[in-house]
Amino acid sequence: MSDGLSLFGTDPWWMVLLKSVAIFVMLVLLTLFTIWWERRVVSRMQNRIGPNRVGPFGLLQSLMDGIKLGLKEEIIPKAAHLAVYWIAPVISATMAFVAFAVIPFGPTVSIFGVETPLQLTDFPVSVLYVLAIASIGIYGIVLAGWASGSTYPLLGGLRSSAQMISYEIAMGLSFVAVFLYAGSMSTSQIVAAQEPIWYAVILLPSFLIYVTAMVGETNRAPFDLPEAEGELVGGFHTEYSSLKFALFFLAEYINMVTVSALATTLFLGGWRAPWPLSLWEQANTGWWPLLWWLIKVQLFIFIFIWLRGTLPRLRYDQFMKFGWKVLIPVSLAWILIVSTARIVQDEVTFTTQQVLIVGAIAVAILLVGSWIGQVIGDRRAARRMAALQDDDAGAPGFPVPPMPGQVLPVAGRRPTAVAGVSTSEGDA
Repeated sequence: MSDGLSLFGTDPWWMVLLKSVAIFVMLVLLTLFTIWWERRVVSRMQNRIGPNRVGPFGLLQSLMDGIKLGLKEEIIPKAAHLAVYWIAPVISATMAFVAFAVIPFGPTVSIFGVETPLQLTDFPVSVLYVLAIASIGIYGIVLAGWASGSTYPLLGGLRSSAQMISYEIAMGLSFVAVFLYAGSMSTSQIVAAQEPIWYAVILLPSFLIYVTAMVGETNRAPFDLPEAEGELVGGFHTEYSSLKFALFFLAEYINMVTVSALATTLFLGGWRAPWPLSLWEQANTGWWPLLWWLIKVQLFIFIFIWLRGTLPRLRYDQFMKFGWKVLIPVSLAWILIVSTARIVQDEVTFTTQQVLIVGAIAVAILLVGSWIGQVIGDRRAARRMAALQDDDAGAPGFPVPPMPGQVLPVAGRRPTAVAGVSTSEGDA
């Protein structure tokens, strides 16, 4: 916005209340639509029909499911810590709504004769505010797992805390390049700085890192380890039912909208119209930008749905290794490249775009190198496992713990006997 942050903090009280209610209603409607859309898209991918009975095209199915959840009988475990058990879903849902306060939806418009920006509020560090709120929201999941008084929810809560630490670091590092280029942490000023070209183009590695981290941050497939029903029944919300479960469900989908809106704001020009619509003089004025913003957000939500219907869930060790050994090192390397490009911009004949292209190539080489290293490590692990299986005479082809005194061979080495026990083939 041309007037910067001076437009915020001057709205009358009724305008602030109106914006707050409008954001709340919009998020609820987007949640209902996203649930319906996910079920329809995944059903198409799996050659099914999906919801098509309640309302036109099944659009009211999500609303009916929400009403059903609210009316279902609630079951509270005897071992649950009641105070924390009740407050955990409230924390998750509340933080999901509060994070949307600094997201810009459009330029300055006239509402009942009052000129106001289509944004609830903004301040110099609003992006850091979103990160802080997202971190608090994770506590709802962690506390829900602990307060349930059950083993599997506790494991889901512990996984969630480790997942938050791993992927919020990568997410925060992906923002640094945007801050360096925009010269601000304000969401409205970052949108204004992308008027000539979107940051998803000139800061492509940061964009890809953020898109990956936002999937892990929202506990969505293939990174839905805190609620992996295959091994944890339902994860942190196993012991929740009725309205409390609905709050967790609501928080997950609102978080999807929040991270999609943040990606739109930081990398896709926010509410600004894409080319060639931007050639139209009225494209970025009035209420039209709200439509462009909604289209961009729905594009990211479709990516969420696409990933869920396509990719299998990762193992937990693969998930953590990818966050710590790939995303974070690549983010640090990219920050160094962008920082160097900004410093030498006025001293070297190369343009910033040329330097960033070279940096993107270097990051791609790092990614390929890390992938090759992982493939080599997996092959070594497979050979080691094959050697262990061959040595196991009790159950051929199936790895079992060694018998007392048995020494299993290490790949590339000959087995040795211990305490007079023979380790030749055929001896257990």
